[in-house]
Amino acid sequence: MRTVAEWKATLRAELKNALRTRNASASAVLRETLAAIDNAEAPDISVAPAPLGGAIAGSAEGLGSGEVSRLLLSPEAVEALIQRELQERRDAVALYIQLGRHEEASALQTQVDVLLAL
Repeated sequence: MRTVAEWKATLRAELKNALRTRNASASAVLRETLAAIDNAEAPDISVAPAPLGGAIAGSAEGLGSGEVSRLLLSPEAVEALIQRELQERRDAVALYIQLGRHEEASALQTQVDVLLAL
């Protein structure tokens, strides 16, 4: 199983290749997947330090005191996130086919294929 860093490196390398070859569909799905990982690493707002009154309203006291560490994801969590991205696209492909929108289904199937190739 890949580590989180390996997943991110793979996604970024594939994104770079997709941008170089001007593959819009691959670029989109890779960006969305990287964004989903970044969003999953975002800390809950409840762990942020309480704002204080001072020179700037609602600011925290002291340099860096308002910083909150990002969450550390496990490799299993990243794998589950990628599987969820795949499943969402597969469901959308099935729905588009059912609605007779074959061009949209084909575009999403291409994105599924990109994620499966990782």
